[in-house]
Amino acid sequence: MEFRDKRVKTVNIKVAVFPSIKRLKDFAFQPTIDKNKVMDFKTLRFLEYNENIVFQGYLGTRKTHLSMVIGIEAVLNRISTYYINCYQLILNQKKSKEKNKFEQKLKFYTKYKLLVIDEVCFLPIDKEGTYLFFKLISRRNETKSTIVPTNIQFALWSELFSDDVLASVILNRLLHHSHIIKKEGESYRLKDKI
Repeated sequence: MEFRDKRVKTVNIKVAVFPSIKRLKDFAFQPTIDKNKVMDFKTLRFLEYNENIVFQGYLGTRKTHLSMVIGIEAVLNRISTYYINCYQLILNQKKSKEKNKFEQKLKFYTKYKLLVIDEVCFLPIDKEGTYLFFKLISRRNETKSTIVPTNIQFALWSELFSDDVLASVILNRLLHHSHIIKKEGESYRLKDKI
């Protein structure tokens, strides 16, 4: 039974396509982060209420690390989870639209109880990409949970999405039932180099 359970967890982690395995023990809490809040996310209670989590902060402040910690915890608890970066997500949606399979792709991304969309607003998104991203966020709104790590302040999202109105609607739906964690401090990746 233990072997089977371990095998199922391994397969589920592969299906979720996390680029690496991240654990909370490898995370150094900064004074600006509420440790109790993060520990509460690890209980996965937010999934019961279809709430989102948005990690906002500078580059290298380990937003992705925390997102993957929570995502992997969900996988280990047999909750359907999928990880993808925003650029790849939009590229996949565009390709599916060209092949008249957009609805099928939308259902694929919507079926997961937890979707981790990394690097949102890392690169500018064209009008079509903005519309496709809007469709996904709207479809998941109040029915599933999404984790979004971003290094861009919400006020600047309209500059990176090519449609101000849709950018506002995306933010409205994403933030309506969400936990917003602002991460400050220096880049974790560069801390030993500076």
